Amino acid sequence: MISLFERYEACPDRFFDEVLLPEGKPREHYDKMIHRFGQFSTEDIRTRRQVVNVFFRNQGITFTVYGVDEGIERIFPFDLIPRIIPSDEWQRIERGLIQRITALNEFLADIYSNQKILRDKVVPAELVLGSKHFIREFIGVKPPLGVYIHVTGSDIIRDAQGRYMVLEDNLRTPSGVSYMLQNRQALKRAFPVLFDRYKVRPIDNYPQELLRTLQEISPTSRPEPNVVVLTPGIYNSAYFEHSFLARQMGVELTEGRDLVINNNKVYTRTTKGLQRVDVIYRRVDDDFLDPLVFRPDSKLGVAGLINAYRKGNVALANAIGTGVADDKVIYSFVPKMIRYYLNEDPILDNVDTWLANNPKDLKYILENLDKLVVKSANESGGYGMLVGPESTLEERERFAEKIVADPRNYIAQPTISLSRHPSFFNDCELAGCHIDLRPYVLYGKTPTIVPGGLTRVALKRGSLVVNSSQGGGSKDTWVIDE
Repeated sequence: MISLFERYEACPDRFFDEVLLPEGKPREHYDKMIHRFGQFSTEDIRTRRQVVNVFFRNQGITFTVYGVDEGIERIFPFDLIPRIIPSDEWQRIERGLIQRITALNEFLADIYSNQKILRDKVVPAELVLGSKHFIREFIGVKPPLGVYIHVTGSDIIRDAQGRYMVLEDNLRTPSGVSYMLQNRQALKRAFPVLFDRYKVRPIDNYPQELLRTLQEISPTSRPEPNVVVLTPGIYNSAYFEHSFLARQMGVELTEGRDLVINNNKVYTRTTKGLQRVDVIYRRVDDDFLDPLVFRPDSKLGVAGLINAYRKGNVALANAIGTGVADDKVIYSFVPKMIRYYLNEDPILDNVDTWLANNPKDLKYILENLDKLVVKSANESGGYGMLVGPESTLEERERFAEKIVADPRNYIAQPTISLSRHPSFFNDCELAGCHIDLRPYVLYGKTPTIVPGGLTRVALKRGSLVVNSSQGGGSKDTWVIDE
């Protein structure tokens, strides 16, 4: 094995290694990559890492960490070794995600209309109707094209056997796609030579595909629908992404104070006067969209927006109430939804999940907290969770009290041995770090997926948590034609 990989340990008896086979040889689709890296010295790696850091800093590629004292903005950590997915593996991921998103959209259309799946007791009605994000007031409100989830980011992992599985779905305001796009640009700047011998599928058309999707859901017949991005503002953790996507699509980035409602129609203030808005790509949660309907103390939304939405004068992406389908309790029923609505077996499996509101499952969870990962049903970003094997007895006891007090709000899953990928840290040392994958599905007239996604990597040694807010970073993700 060449220099940079000489000391790399794959640990095939414990983890699926994305790059090396159990006997230590490179997987076929990584062979050229490893030999390319063999041409670089440690100093070359340091220099190229600096190139990436300067690029990220100049582009303002940051994220916000809440609850820290040293400042809110951080450069997004990026690892120089790309993750490679062969075309046959990608085809399976793509088919599985389109199947899954189609079923989830059918589920949302159903529960906000006839609720047949609840009457047939495929999904327990109390779990749906009692979900924090189920909004009863929107029963009967149909979005354009009957599509509720226009942008989805489902998190995919590989277990110790290398099987692709869906860990969770993100259907409200999934973030990270801007990092996917900028990672590609950063790697091209740092290692243009790496792209010489691979047919890497392009991803730079994502902003145009997103704009097309948003224009397709316009409720008006205007030939060029006006699309805007609605952001909570500069202190939101994903503000860079909001401004980046608006810029790439060539549309206005707006805050709630920039929009006004007149005669149940939405307008944005411009230097030329009010301009009609047809579609809002909103990065503001349901609760903050309209102080007349949801939280009266919200300064992020627009008074009267919901009435304009009800009247069919503006489209919102994603639709209101989609959060019920990325509730982690409801996640466990997605395979049943696929069979119920599509009469198909799931292409991508779920991770085994125990529901704390089920007395039998609750008993198992409490007795095995040291072995399980326990998650709050509606938290994200790695918050509200317990990684049992990495926890202390005191932490488990505190978490057990929370679970018993509110069992509907918790699920548990086995501690999956996430696949690992060699990554640089500690001054160019190579080590296996756990990764996942978040592809992005767009859904207008039909579902489409840009090949690849955001590969998130746990850059703390031994950590299973890939979220940037918990010390994670990301890699460029290549889907290749062989």
